[in-house]
Amino acid sequence: MEYNPDAVAALVWKQDLRIVPLSAFIYLLCYLDRSNVGNAKALNSDTGDDLLSETGIIALMVFLIAYPLFEVPSNYFLKKLRPSRWIAFLMISWGATTIGLGGAKSYAQVTGIRFLLGVTEAGLFPGLVYYLTFWYRTSERSLRVALILASATLAGAFGGAIAYGVGFLNGTHGHSGWRWLFFIEGAPSCASAILIWFLLPDYPESANWLTAEERELAQQRLQIEGSKGDAKAMSWADAKSIYFGISTPFSSLSLFTPSITAGLGYENLHAQLMTVPPYAVAYVITVAVACRGLHSAIFSFIGTMGFLASAVLPADAYLRYGCLIVASSGAFSCITPLLGWLSSNIHSTAAIGLAIALNISFGAPGQIVGVWIYKADEAERGYPTGHWTNAALLLFVCVICVLLHIYYVLMNRRRGRVLVD
Repeated sequence: MEYNPDAVAALVWKQDLRIVPLSAFIYLLCYLDRSNVGNAKALNSDTGDDLLSETGIIALMVFLIAYPLFEVPSNYFLKKLRPSRWIAFLMISWGATTIGLGGAKSYAQVTGIRFLLGVTEAGLFPGLVYYLTFWYRTSERSLRVALILASATLAGAFGGAIAYGVGFLNGTHGHSGWRWLFFIEGAPSCASAILIWFLLPDYPESANWLTAEERELAQQRLQIEGSKGDAKAMSWADAKSIYFGISTPFSSLSLFTPSITAGLGYENLHAQLMTVPPYAVAYVITVAVACRGLHSAIFSFIGTMGFLASAVLPADAYLRYGCLIVASSGAFSCITPLLGWLSSNIHSTAAIGLAIALNISFGAPGQIVGVWIYKADEAERGYPTGHWTNAALLLFVCVICVLLHIYYVLMNRRRGRVLVD
């Protein structure tokens, strides 16, 4: 059907103002609470007041084990209980868990709390991607997903800046700096959950901030290319995608960027501050390339070159800081096009919700790999294993994207000839 372009543009803009900033803010808080363990690992380590020294563990892998177990069920509940209710519940849960981590005193407590944090955060990103399918057509989703995902890079930048300031609270009221970090960064998620409960719109058909004509237009234009608020919740179906190769660089950078910058000669709080520029540049690049598979291929190749240069340059070469910026930009920006590519090629409520969750769940083994590739005993050598591994996996992503693009072009041409005949 043909729609009035001015009316469509006005509707989409109205939806954007209400949905995208809230969604990006939610994911920023989630990623801030997820990645702060990397800052806590290095914060005040020169005085022995860091997380690892006081508890003997940072429990990186147990957090990631929860991801593949709870991502798909979370998308089910998002549809069943309404997005605003479920996401608000997740926010207050992971916020309270993060605050609780600041009070952990033993190996067992850190492990249990980190697993619970993984459970509560597992469903957010696939849930947000699924949520957008209720509001936007396939051609409109990639940019919105990019804006949400890019907030993770902002969280990385803010996290480094916050950790720098919190480092000066070390010892205040008898608490180490890393404990204050968890207290301070968990509280906003709890408080914001109340706002999300009331402000995040669920479905176009129930949006009282749209006029009757706008609600009708929103529903009509999504009859084929969107999920439906009144459709049945998902059931198991086939869904396939490749996410492992991207997940390892994404995971390892979120956890080890403070350690990598410390290995470049920046010490203690200065190392926290120097994590800000790589994430800031990655934010701009991620938003700028929200398109399709070939764009992912290009930027995964750029990320490959950044990690490759980091691996071959001498450990004390300051050029490696520039390589970290290039690697971060490539690793983060190649994720968004693939998620847009996936959701654009699946057209039912059930299949989209399941496929997005499974797609990200398939990346869980990659995130687990990301925990182990930056080895502490390789710090003086510049972490070559981590950089080589990430370079190889991003090159794999690049090749697969190109091959899939060629395959889809040939398949579409074949279908076109069948339709013409």
